[in-house]
Amino acid sequence: MLRLLSIQASVDNVRQGGAEMRAVVQRVSEAWVEVSGQEIARIGRGLLLLIGVGQGDTEEEARYLANKIANLRIFEDEEGKLNRSVGEISGSALVVSNFTLYGDCRKGRRPSFTDAAPPEIAEKLYQRFCEFLMEEGVPVQTGVFQAHMHVGLVNDGPVTLLLDSKKQF
Repeated sequence: MLRLLSIQASVDNVRQGGAEMRAVVQRVSEAWVEVSGQEIARIGRGLLLLIGVGQGDTEEEARYLANKIANLRIFEDEEGKLNRSVGEISGSALVVSNFTLYGDCRKGRRPSFTDAAPPEIAEKLYQRFCEFLMEEGVPVQTGVFQAHMHVGLVNDGPVTLLLDSKKQF
């Protein structure tokens, strides 16, 4: 009963504008990450994912986004229609944590990041998101949490989507 109540409280929080894990999804021909001048990750055809974790996010938001992203049909089939998922094209994902997705620019000229989850919570959910994506059969490469990174990509299309877990309700 307690678990059911905590799940319902989480759902209510999401519905009221609380938690919502965010993702920028970019279809790429290739993407890579460098830290301190060293390339640490590279993928070929697949998805570059910028992931933001917000205050109150849970594993359920991470699982939902991983499933949604793994099954997005944003790659062309033989007729040129967006009809294939990243798994169906044997693609992979480069996942980069990005707290700036929670930048609130409504007041003044300097963004506020108060809606972003604290780093110790965000890192755990970022890692869980990557695990859930791998469970969906998507090979995953990652950036380095809280590192200053240079991210490079060759955007394919371009196809860029904004997703958040709040829109599941």
